[in-house]
Amino acid sequence: MTNVRHRHERVAEEIRHEFEAMLAGELKDPRLSGPVSVTEVTVTPDLKHARIFLVAFGTEEERRGVRDGLAAAMGFIRHELTQRLDLRRAPELHFVVDSDGVEGGRLNELLRRPPTAGSDAS
Repeated sequence: MTNVRHRHERVAEEIRHEFEAMLAGELKDPRLSGPVSVTEVTVTPDLKHARIFLVAFGTEEERRGVRDGLAAAMGFIRHELTQRLDLRRAPELHFVVDSDGVEGGRLNELLRRPPTAGSDAS
């Protein structure tokens, strides 16, 4: 049995790899120098949106700093991803910063869950 992989899943893996490399030393913003790690990257099938789940440890103020640092670096990150992955168009990036990974995992599980048949909606 072969495992057929969709392009958006491969692109998500590449975005994760390249973004982790940027976090490791290319992003010079001091707000991003703390313990921040990527837990997951999801990309829509049309490659227009990418959701990057991050875990940032520390206080709420430090997590807010991570969000602000990512917002400030958004243009650079999108440009670099487009160049490195040879994409025609840069996906719109959405960062989900969590303190312990629980929220990102819960949200992703909800998104992956198949729709359930409606309960007595009659």
